[in-house]
Amino acid sequence: MLVLTRKSQESVVVGGSTGFERFLKVTVLDIRGEKVRLGFEVDKDVPVHRLEVWERIRANGQPNGSPTAAKEEMDRWDDYGGGPPDAAPRDALCSDVP
Repeated sequence: MLVLTRKSQESVVVGGSTGFERFLKVTVLDIRGEKVRLGFEVDKDVPVHRLEVWERIRANGQPNGSPTAAKEEMDRWDDYGGGPPDAAPRDALCSDVP
């Protein structure tokens, strides 16, 4: 495991170099106590999930965290007022899902 230290508003980029067309940019947006708020910039067709969500998607047989699986996961949160208090807005998580 590669371990990096970043301050608020600093980023890390994965990929995007020779031989790797796609890249993922992760930015530390905010640090409050033990919670770190991260921002992810990646192509719209690349799914991004919290680990526990990804594990549920995989356990339910959804292929590679498909947009349909992401929408289904977000629909489950709708029953609880749209998600946990520190969750990103639904539009940011499922903007490419009809």
